[in-house]
Amino acid sequence: MLDLTYESPAPKIISGATGDWELVIGMEIHAQVASQAKLFSGASTRFGAEPNSNVAFVDAAMPGMLPVVNEFCIEQAVRTGLGLKAQINLWSAFDRKNYFYPDLPQGYQISQLYHPLVGEGEVLVDMGAGVARLVRIERIHVEQDAGKSIHDMDPNMSFVDLNRTGVALMEIVSRPDIRGPEEAAAYVGKLRQILRYLGTCDGNMQNGNLRADVNVSVCRPGQYEKYQETQDFGHLGTRCEIKNMNSMRFIQAAIDYEARRQIAILEDGGSIVQETRLYDPDKGETRSMRSKEEAHDYRYFPCPDLLPLEIEQAWVDGIAATLPELPDAKKARFMADFGLTDYDASVLTADLADAAYFETVVADAGDGKLAANWVINELFGRLKKDAREIGESPVSASQLAGVIKLIKSGDISGKIAKDLFEIVYTEGGDPAAIVEERGMKQVTDTGAIEQAVNEIIAANPAQVEKAKQNPKLAGWFVGQVMKATGGKANPAAVNKIVTQKLSS
Repeated sequence: MLDLTYESPAPKIISGATGDWELVIGMEIHAQVASQAKLFSGASTRFGAEPNSNVAFVDAAMPGMLPVVNEFCIEQAVRTGLGLKAQINLWSAFDRKNYFYPDLPQGYQISQLYHPLVGEGEVLVDMGAGVARLVRIERIHVEQDAGKSIHDMDPNMSFVDLNRTGVALMEIVSRPDIRGPEEAAAYVGKLRQILRYLGTCDGNMQNGNLRADVNVSVCRPGQYEKYQETQDFGHLGTRCEIKNMNSMRFIQAAIDYEARRQIAILEDGGSIVQETRLYDPDKGETRSMRSKEEAHDYRYFPCPDLLPLEIEQAWVDGIAATLPELPDAKKARFMADFGLTDYDASVLTADLADAAYFETVVADAGDGKLAANWVINELFGRLKKDAREIGESPVSASQLAGVIKLIKSGDISGKIAKDLFEIVYTEGGDPAAIVEERGMKQVTDTGAIEQAVNEIIAANPAQVEKAKQNPKLAGWFVGQVMKATGGKANPAAVNKIVTQKLSS
């Protein structure tokens, strides 16, 4: 059972010349639906194809071509809504959003303004152990993507690639519940994590498969609480939208800059103009793109080419029955079943493949804490150094479990285990066989260890006297014995015998 007891983080405070200011942030996340075909055509969605090669007649807006809804895209959107604990609307409808741009061949975008497929939901954003922000989802609507204008291939011409045209998007709109740059980035990260667990979006921000429009405003302390009480946006400042953000780092930098820009204007006696802005990462600043349009500017009206979308509750229930264990539930289970800390459980559940690898190790080796330590510190550390993903790991889950079992059985020490891990990582092989073949097994014969201790003590009488006066120096003898035995001596046995010898 999930433990949802948490404290909300304090809002970000920025000190201005005339007093303190708080940030208020809402986000619109555009997530490309994981589907092999587009929303209204059978054209491929494969990334990286030759320009204008994944374009069906309906995508190119050829005369007489009519859209046909891709049922799988709708299923993916419903799955997303269920994963975000949102209301699924059994009746929804598509609208035309009219605007003219070279990469929009129809002259309009088919979207959902008045009757979205998914209603209100929520996302719990972890900000630390016992600290989280609950972000309310206002709606998720399904829409088609536009194409791409390319301006840097020729100094005198621009080009248009329509491969993305008609690709299915889920626009996930939040309430203005986010209160700082770090929370905004964490929200995008958590949403991306949930979508990848659900398999409804791959979350690849570099390819543009997950993009964020960030609405930023500032207000005086106390005003946000009034908004929460009344839901009256008049208590909040005028917002500006930062368009098409696809980097967690840039999201944070853009919010910080934009908030300070607005504060400077307000404290100078000016007013904020509602507008859409772009972030320039090279200059570290936002710049005006266009005045913020309202719904009437787009002349929305119901799409005459598509009937209202009606789905059955039984169909929705069938999708719900196939939902996987989601990140919050998996994290809670890892903490309860394996005794992991909040931090370790968060790291291991950050990615579905990482969590699956860890569970395979634990199932084979047992000891969740020891398994977590080896997966996080040794394996993840080495993979990060080599810029590899878990799917590219040279050490399989069964091999790592084999290393852990050798530690638990006392066949190898922690130091030898690290040497063994390195051999398995670089050369492969069965850990148990490698230990036998290379003579890496830990020395547990107390007679052999005692002989090594006696030799070290006999060779260092001066150090013996110092250790008898200061017992902390016994560690020197332990180190010498471990060195003399090639690190194979059982450390606990060495410590015990050295202590006995020095105290006699």
